[in-house]
Order: sequence, then structure tokens, then C-alpha cells
Amino acid sequence: MLLTKLEESLIQRKNNFEFRDHSVQGKNYLSFATNDYLGLANHPAVVSACENALKKYGVGSSSAYLIAGYTKAHQELEEALANFLGFKATLVFSCGYMANLGVVSSLFSKHDVIFADKLSHASLIDGAIASKANFKRYPHCDVNSLNNLCELDQQSNGNKLIITEGVFGMDGTVAPLKEISAISKRNNAMLLVDDTHGIGILGHEGQGSLKACNLESNCADILTSSFGKAFGTYGAFVASSHVIIESLKQFARTYLYTTAIPPAIASATLASLNIIQTENWRRQKLLELVQYFRLCANQLGIPLTSSQTAIQPIILGSSEKALRVSQYLQERGLVVKAIRPPTVPFASARIRISLTVQHQKHHIDYLMENLVHAINSA
Repeated sequence: MLLTKLEESLIQRKNNFEFRDHSVQGKNYLSFATNDYLGLANHPAVVSACENALKKYGVGSSSAYLIAGYTKAHQELEEALANFLGFKATLVFSCGYMANLGVVSSLFSKHDVIFADKLSHASLIDGAIASKANFKRYPHCDVNSLNNLCELDQQSNGNKLIITEGVFGMDGTVAPLKEISAISKRNNAMLLVDDTHGIGILGHEGQGSLKACNLESNCADILTSSFGKAFGTYGAFVASSHVIIESLKQFARTYLYTTAIPPAIASATLASLNIIQTENWRRQKLLELVQYFRLCANQLGIPLTSSQTAIQPIILGSSEKALRVSQYLQERGLVVKAIRPPTVPFASARIRISLTVQHQKHHIDYLMENLVHAINSA
């Protein structure tokens, strides 16, 4: 049978890029692939809050937010998040991708200019493209390049937006937010920080990358984050001013035209937030595990990046080598996923090791023992 041009192109893309198979085939594994950094996905208080809300609200929200899907559970979560983070208001979205896409595409237009870190999440990049704004990308965490781009664009009459992640999900690097904030102020540009991998983890009380960099929340005009990481649940939120939040309710298509997250999930997330605020030992233990992991890796000569966060990538270069290392580890009961283009830039394929408070030092010892053999034999 003859293939269409579209089918041929899709086959070529499949050969060149990453298609994941997450099947485990019924076998128990020690996972270093989850983003449940604080171990809250199965926390009894979180599960109990979800169960109680299920009995009260049922399983689904059954409607879009602005029709009949918005409940007291959503309101309580939004108010608690705003108070926790020091923002005027927050808005719950159905997932992180929709939050970022909705914010950037609905608030900015062809008359505006957007500057984004090259390693920003795909949802932010897609939002910038959809906005039709003049879109410029600067090298990863390169504040000099960002400053030069902003200074070269002084003639623009539209709004300006700088986009960065707080903690970059595939690299674990923390953005130089002090410098980026200063650049945004000098150039009268708004600042959007996606702190999906920072909220709950960084800062003494888990308030994220801004606090970890000794910045007040108002240093960012817009903060976005997902509940699927430190909170251990599902969904996302945007924190900003009352004006921006109300504008999103009216114009963000990814908010208007989708079913609200179930109230039970909102209640579970509120329980997670309470734990994040009261159990600082989780952040402390995670930091200790990160330090132990890096100490072991250095002693064994395993090449590391500069990441000091729970995300510890090991750059291997080729997709084939990353796959071989991942497969070797899986055969020994370890889940460590290979991350390949287009998720990461070409020639930077890696394995992404994600640490959580559920890990113990002997788990890291077992990983290291097998990781050395995996890399050497790949």
C-alpha cells in the first residue's frame, strides 16, 4: 500500500524523535522518574481530603469553570494559594500546559514583544507563537544576552514580556531571577515566571524560586505553576494581579473552553498546600538527598551538571546511549528515563534522575552502583 506524504513524514519524525513507552509489565521497580518531590501523592491527609470531597461533590466537575464547574473547593484553593504566595489573586487551570498557553496567548498580541529563555517549557513557547507577538529567545540563563535584546528593542510601542522558568524541568538549573527582575524593571517589561518545579521545594516555606532568590512575589508580574509536582495532585494555577486574573477569566480560551478540574482534586491540593506550609522537614530531607547524590556521583566520577535541585540530569549526548543506559537500569529494577529530542536540544540526550523524599540513601547507593556500570557499558 502506498503511503501518503503525511504518513511518510510521520514515520520520519518517529525515527528521529522521542516516542516513549512507559509500560512496566507488572513488575515492581525503584523509580527515579517521578516528579512527586515531596511524596504527597499518597499522603493520608491528601487522600482523605480527596475522599471526603468525592462524597460531597462526586467524581467530575461536569462543566466549564464559568458555567457550573466552579465550586467552593476551587475558591478555597485559589484564596489559600494567593495568601501563601503573596499575590493579589490566583486562578486554577485544568493543567500546566493550558495555564501557560492561555496566559501568554490571551494577554499578548502582534503589537507586543516577548523574550523567552531558549529552554522554557513548550507550553510557554507555544503561547508566545500563538500570541503572534514579536518573539525573541535568549540563550539559557544568559542575562547579558537578554539585556542586549531588551536594549535593542527600545522603539517598540507595545507591551514587553520576559519569560523564564524558576527551575528548569529538564536541567534542574535555577534561573538568575534577581538579574532578570532587574532587567525587566529597567526595560519596563513584565516578568512571567513558571515555577512548576520550584513551588513547594525552594524557599524556607516552599514559596518557590522567587523567595529562594530573596525576591518578593511582586518581582514577578505573573507566576504559573503545576499541581502535578510538589503538590502530588493535578491541575495548575496562575497568580497575578486582580486585573490580569479577571482578564484571563474573560479571554483565556484554555480556561473558558474546558472542563474544570474535579472539586475533589482541588480539595486534595488544598490539603497538600497545608502540608507544604507546615512540614519543612520534607524540603530539608530532599536537600540532604540531593547533596548525598552529588557527593556519591563525584566520588564515582559520574559527570553531573551544576543543578542543586531534585532534578539531576546526566548528559550523555546521543539518544542511543541514553536509551541503552535507561534499558540497563530497567533490567536491574530501576526506572530512570531517557530524555531525547525534541524534549531537549539535539546532542543533549540524557537520563533525568528525579529525587523525592520517599528515597533513602541506600536507594541512591543502589542506583549509583548500577549507574556506573550502565554508563561504562553503553
